[in-house]
Amino acid sequence: MSNIYLVEDEENLNAILALYLKKAGYNVKNFTRGIDAAKHIKDDPHLWVLDITLPCINGYELLKKIKEYNPNTPVIFISARDTDMDIITGLQLGCDDYISKPFLPMELVIRIKKLLERIYKQERKNSMVINTCYRLDFDRRMIFEGNQQIELTSKEFDILKVMVKNKNIALSREYILEMVWGCGFFGRDRVVDDSVRRVRKKLPHLRIETIYGYGYRWRKG
Repeated sequence: MSNIYLVEDEENLNAILALYLKKAGYNVKNFTRGIDAAKHIKDDPHLWVLDITLPCINGYELLKKIKEYNPNTPVIFISARDTDMDIITGLQLGCDDYISKPFLPMELVIRIKKLLERIYKQERKNSMVINTCYRLDFDRRMIFEGNQQIELTSKEFDILKVMVKNKNIALSREYILEMVWGCGFFGRDRVVDDSVRRVRKKLPHLRIETIYGYGYRWRKG
């Protein structure tokens, strides 16, 4: 279920839009002030809906902060300011769609549905769910448990990627070492054991089996 964050200072409109979005099956968190919404940017919802004219922090400023944290997060502007310059400014700052007031709430629901399908359909092609609880995003080199990102070093991510790309296959320490550190690495294969141990600690539900005297195998399931 997608998380939608709505920022609209008109309380009645805010409540109506939130109601329609919830009925459409979305998790909705709504705000009436940009300064309050800015505190939740790191929640990294699936999509933001922003009014431009907001107290304290306007929609343009909030959009900049959102895109600085995650440039891939989609944003829809809603505003009574429908001049060409307002629209161009929003698009230049990175908004993905723009709806001029007044509009029907169902128009927003439909636009959100289409935007989420377009953006996250491509993301799903470049990601995979492993061991039912972790989502591995290959493009962004990130891994999530639910909506919570798990911090991995570059080498830890590469080890995990090699293993899940070779599901149920026994991989020697030498093979992992060459694939992750490269053939020019001058060191002991002990570095593989240390890295796998850290990955296991960070991802306790991951099924990495030790093949004693040989290497490791990721067991899908």
